Amino acid sequence: MKISKIYKKTLIGASILTAVFSSCSDSWLKPEPLSFFSPESAFVDANGLMAGLTAAERNMRHEYFGDGAPILTEMIQSDVAVEGTTDKSGPQIDMDISLLPDANLNSENTTKVKWYWDEGYSGVKYANIIISRIDDANFKNEEEYNQVLGAAYFQRAYRYYKLTHQFGDIPYIDWEIKRPLVDSYSYDKWGIFARMKKDLEFAYQWVPDKVDRGRTSKGACGILLMKYCLLLGDYDQAIKIGNEIVAAHPLMTQRFTANKNKANTNLMHDLHSVEAKLDMTNTEGLMYVVAYPDIQGSATIQTMRNAVPFWVAAAIKTPDGKTGTSVNVASGETNPEMDLNKSYGRGIGRLRTSWYMSHNIWGEKEKQDLRGIYNRDSWKHTSDLKYNHPDLKKNNNSWYGKNIEKPVAMAVEDTIRSWYDWPHYKIFVPDPLATTWVGGETPWYIYRSAEAWLLLAEAYYWKGDLPSAASAINPVRIRAGADPLIASEINIGTILDERARELYYEENRHNELVRISYIYAKTGKACEVFGGRTYKLDNFSGPGGTNSNIKQAGYNFWWDWVNSRNNFYNKGVKHKWAEYKISVHHVLWPIPATEISLNTQGVINQNIGYPGAEKNVPPLKVPETGTVMGPEGSTR
Repeated sequence: MKISKIYKKTLIGASILTAVFSSCSDSWLKPEPLSFFSPESAFVDANGLMAGLTAAERNMRHEYFGDGAPILTEMIQSDVAVEGTTDKSGPQIDMDISLLPDANLNSENTTKVKWYWDEGYSGVKYANIIISRIDDANFKNEEEYNQVLGAAYFQRAYRYYKLTHQFGDIPYIDWEIKRPLVDSYSYDKWGIFARMKKDLEFAYQWVPDKVDRGRTSKGACGILLMKYCLLLGDYDQAIKIGNEIVAAHPLMTQRFTANKNKANTNLMHDLHSVEAKLDMTNTEGLMYVVAYPDIQGSATIQTMRNAVPFWVAAAIKTPDGKTGTSVNVASGETNPEMDLNKSYGRGIGRLRTSWYMSHNIWGEKEKQDLRGIYNRDSWKHTSDLKYNHPDLKKNNNSWYGKNIEKPVAMAVEDTIRSWYDWPHYKIFVPDPLATTWVGGETPWYIYRSAEAWLLLAEAYYWKGDLPSAASAINPVRIRAGADPLIASEINIGTILDERARELYYEENRHNELVRISYIYAKTGKACEVFGGRTYKLDNFSGPGGTNSNIKQAGYNFWWDWVNSRNNFYNKGVKHKWAEYKISVHHVLWPIPATEISLNTQGVINQNIGYPGAEKNVPPLKVPETGTVMGPEGSTR
């Protein structure tokens, strides 16, 4: 696997600079002592500053990689999936219990809510160091200066986008921290949105479009800027940027990797293969996170472990009661379909697709959709796998090689974890260096121009221009083989359905639902999906107060949508450990209790609906110019 020499150098530089930056597991409040590789010695020119930014870009990878990756929390707190770990208490199933400020909020066995808080502020810190020190460095010209500053702005805006959509009003830090922060205050998120939009306008102007894999690109700045524009009602600017992105980055509509010669594959397998994400002729990818086998600090993405059903579970037995499956292949077996490990990946079912994701969004107009349930090369079900246990072959059992059948008495816990459909084309990542295939090293899309098309459709929707919205959504649908939509079919539901079809395991699904919820509440626009229902900002998280686990429609779009689409939450689905529940206030996550208690000289507000919110004070306003923490009068 060939890797850009430039990117190798920058990754190595990032590894060195971990001595400068604290790790993502360290508290964002904690100052770091200067080392030999201090900011003073490293950040003297564009190369040094860009190496520092590489550390921030590299850390974006941690959201997607590893067992119980944080991105699972984003999907589980939405319509597309639920927690599939049903063999213990603790996982995020009953959110009334799992999402409390003093719960364990950072574990692959519970939730990664606090990971997002910690990593978000770590990324803000990295970006702020570059922004604060850029005037002390030497540059060849103004263009080089602006490119570095723009990339740093993107990194900060990227973290604040997640933080404000996960936690609402939060501390706003806009300069390098050189002391422990114990006097922070929450800031109004709408002011943060406005400042990040301004920063991204600068970044979109100056950051180059052609960059190495893993670097910040102009297209990435444009996608994020579009989202801030939608939040703030600047739909025309979002449309202008979106049209520029899709013109510069056409969708991949023809097969283009070595996979095109493989049986049982299609264009979607090409687009989401490791090869496609390495292919520099791929015009669709706008930004990636990367991982390579020969780079220090690389990692496996483990998509198959997380998202493929637990097919090797003890519950998977033949109808005559024998153990049905094995990671190992029977001696002498030559049929590749019998190697379930290498054909599908060894899953444990952490991420269980909802019926909405696996069935409801695939209708008559998606019968030919390469991304969908009707295409059995793209989507798989446990019943597509075959009984392969070596003992079955050894004993000449008649069930060997036949498709798995669901045991009549399969327990609820096993049904949830082991018996469902999943998008094989998206999740399958070969792991040739491992015996057990859980998902290997690969770049992973952060943004693609397909999302720019869908954001265009959404911008036109908010403007009320439904014919143009249909024209924007249809290139993505037609590329996949789905029938085009007409204007009368467009509403926020059809747009969200299309995002689910196209961006599963890529987008932060919870974030995007919250963004749309913010827009509905800010604008008061009637939501056609729910019979013209309107929303407000002043009761966005519900009424709050003691025992505020409200499960009633009309407070925010997120709860109404997830509750109506996800077939698990608040439907009485339970197993011996927990029942699947969400409440209105879970639209925003709890501020971790430790962050509030350590902030002894300030006030970080708790979100409405959680214990401690009764101590809240009005959030501060972000100034339109200058900085909160930096030099007076600074425009950065």
